[in-house]
Amino acid sequence: MENQHPLLPSILHSTAKLSDISADEIEEFLEHKNVSFKVYLKLFAWESRLLWLLSGAVIIVLIFNYMLGFVTLMFVGHLGSLELAGASIASVGIQGLAYGVMLGMASAVETVCGQAYGAKRYAVMGVICQRAILLHLGAAFLLSFPYWFSGPLLKAIGQSETISEQGELFARGLILQLYALAISCPMQRFLQAQNIVNPMAYIAVSVFIVHVVITWLVVDVLGYGLFGAAMAQSFSWWLLVITQGLYVVFSPWCKETWTGFSMNAFNSIWPYFKLTVASAVMLCLEIWYFQGLVLVSGLLPYATVSLDSISVCDNNSMNYWNWDMQFMLGLAAAASVRVSNELGAGHPRVAKMSVIVVNMTSIMFSTIICIIVLIFRVGLSKLFTSDSEVIEAVSHLTPLLAISVWLNGIQPILSGVAVGSGWQAVVAYVNLATYYCIGLPIGCILGFKTSLQAAGIWWGMIVGVVLQTFSLFILTARTNWNTEVAKAADRLKEAGNRVNEDLVDRP
Repeated sequence: MENQHPLLPSILHSTAKLSDISADEIEEFLEHKNVSFKVYLKLFAWESRLLWLLSGAVIIVLIFNYMLGFVTLMFVGHLGSLELAGASIASVGIQGLAYGVMLGMASAVETVCGQAYGAKRYAVMGVICQRAILLHLGAAFLLSFPYWFSGPLLKAIGQSETISEQGELFARGLILQLYALAISCPMQRFLQAQNIVNPMAYIAVSVFIVHVVITWLVVDVLGYGLFGAAMAQSFSWWLLVITQGLYVVFSPWCKETWTGFSMNAFNSIWPYFKLTVASAVMLCLEIWYFQGLVLVSGLLPYATVSLDSISVCDNNSMNYWNWDMQFMLGLAAAASVRVSNELGAGHPRVAKMSVIVVNMTSIMFSTIICIIVLIFRVGLSKLFTSDSEVIEAVSHLTPLLAISVWLNGIQPILSGVAVGSGWQAVVAYVNLATYYCIGLPIGCILGFKTSLQAAGIWWGMIVGVVLQTFSLFILTARTNWNTEVAKAADRLKEAGNRVNEDLVDRP
């Protein structure tokens, strides 16, 4: 039976290059049920090659974009414990708010542009990107107010006056970065959907090098302190946006998808705004959940030590967990692009295979990073503080950190699959139930009513992540990929020449 399949000879041929095999061939081939383990290994290698071509560069982009903040907080940490606590709480409580909104809204670009690219509807993509930027800039304007008045907001949620003052100073210096994020997030998703990732990596590395020099000059040489460090970070993000924008406008690789600025971006903007709401809610609930760990820890006794110890370990404040997250988010972005492209191209079996391969890959890497965390334990914390109390507190949280790292091998990938498939609204309900109705209350009870304190809060967070991951796993495992292809085709057919149609499923 196997030898009668017309595509078997080309795929099984020992000298056949993986790059010579097309997705159309793979899709047709996967209809053939009785295939050998050897063939599946070759298919695994074929999909892995595509995933790493995408995720490798995306991981570099994420790491070096993340390291802009990494360098900033390294310099801030050596200004003093109070400055580090203020910058950490601003990064989590204020910047984390904006980060969730911007990334969440941008995930709608991933879904629409990814499926449009797979269906070869290239002209749609540029207008969608422009429309997304307009909405992001509007959101940035609204978010500028909590940035400016972050001091009273931080006090209102129970932070001390001294930490709130330092947090407000840092947040005000990041207002310009907020508008840079509003442009960068849609542009990055626009490029990723086209599999254009290497240029973004080159830009990210170059900007990081400039940022290190600028931050050193501003903080150490000129002595502008906490506010100067924040302004240096804002400047570097704008440098990133300008270089990315020049590439999009002038690169020949974007000539089919970027046809110039269009007034169509302003037409029927309300329907597209509704499309972004589910995306924003989904990711905001996810990101804010983890930021809540740091916020709640600031209410514990010995707030500065608790806050610093968790901020060294938590996912937004320069830590092992966040380093692992950059790898996982890179794979998640690749999974989102691969799934959306294949659904748009009408390849349900290839989309399913991509989901399997990326999950196996991510679990393997999370296991490796988990081992590294347990071996090196608190080594990274010494980059941010020399306070022995903080370093000791970090050592007690290391086992929880290792568990979280391993869970990161599954959860972000499944979220990436959800974005590529357009399930944002459904996942938003899952996040609300598992994170805020179950995980966060358990964490607060364990943190404030037992002697576990910071560790108790983290245990509650882990419970929420486990439940959310299990829910997404069930959702993915029960997915009918043929139906998802039909839905993607219907979205694009309904859109026609009107790029503002609601292309994301509603629950």
